[in-house]
Amino acid sequence: MKTLRERLLQEMQFRNYSPRTIATYLSCLTGLSKHYNESPDKINLEKVKTLLHNSVINGCSVSFVNQTISAVRVLHEGVLKQKWEPLSIKRPRKEKKLPVILSQQEVKSIVTVLSNLKHRAILNLGYSGGLRIGEVINLKVDHIDSKRMQIRIVGGKGKKDRYTVLSQSTLDLLRDYYKAYQPKDWLFYGYNAAKQYSASSINKVLARACTKANISKVVTYHTLRHCFATHLLDQGTSIQIIQQLLGHANISTTTMYLHVQQYRLDQVISPMDIVL
Repeated sequence: MKTLRERLLQEMQFRNYSPRTIATYLSCLTGLSKHYNESPDKINLEKVKTLLHNSVINGCSVSFVNQTISAVRVLHEGVLKQKWEPLSIKRPRKEKKLPVILSQQEVKSIVTVLSNLKHRAILNLGYSGGLRIGEVINLKVDHIDSKRMQIRIVGGKGKKDRYTVLSQSTLDLLRDYYKAYQPKDWLFYGYNAAKQYSASSINKVLARACTKANISKVVTYHTLRHCFATHLLDQGTSIQIIQQLLGHANISTTTMYLHVQQYRLDQVISPMDIVL
């Protein structure tokens, strides 16, 4: 007979959840189990609510709370075959924080300051195509389409494929990188050519680049993606095109960048000048 963990794993695989989502949900349920020293299937919803309430008070992120709720729902609905009561646990409102945006000069400093070709190429891709860190890790050599000047993203967030732009400068850099490293399958590999480059290694590369470029802002790899979208808006690119390039399912996610767009204040005419 399968264990509870095996049944959970099977249920999430049937639902075609990504490996990252599966790992997150299992971690949430493991934390719940350790907190109460009980198997997750023995923990009632009131105990779940109590733990999540305390988590919010102690400053845990909204994402953690929502992920735990989703994990508990999969357990109750999919594995235990119990009726889920949506109103029994209310999801907290997500904070609407605007992302940190770098100037184009700051981005240039970050993506050019390192001498290592692989590191420069990895940072360059995050900004030039608006890629997520996981998407860069999963890139393969044949995902770079130099004839159409596009990058093919396979199995992005939500397991969706899409194409994004490939700049000429990025292509030139990738060609130099290819000559030096000769990647066979994964575009970026670690010590073992058969294995992908890790997210932790990319974060270390970015931190080193920011230090060397004297960037004091809090910068993550996702910041480069935010900058890609915002700078496209500054250039006059339509929000619908940016939505497609980023792979957003809902345009409301993309419109966040309207709040950080750099408007030309010298081109804004006060309504008073029109009235009078």
